[in-house]
Amino acid sequence: MGLEHLIKEEEKRMKRLRFLVDLTEAILMQSSLSLQEAYTLVENTKRAVLALFPGKDNVFELIYAPRFKRIITERFTIPGSLSGRN
Repeated sequence: MGLEHLIKEEEKRMKRLRFLVDLTEAILMQSSLSLQEAYTLVENTKRAVLALFPGKDNVFELIYAPRFKRIITERFTIPGSLSGRN
């Protein structure tokens, strides 16, 4: 396998990763998911990302999990309740 081929494969995987993350964020923000469905979506996205990049659990937890958690928290927190804001 040549270097050029490896670079193209990496670019394909990165493109899929961006698509998966963008799609997950859009669904979390715009759909009428239940809280359980939102967590299931994130877990399924994590599995798909790790299939593309095996062994990178720590990277997912560091970069993507906080983004998804923020969206879920914003969607499922009642203003003025747990957040302390009105």
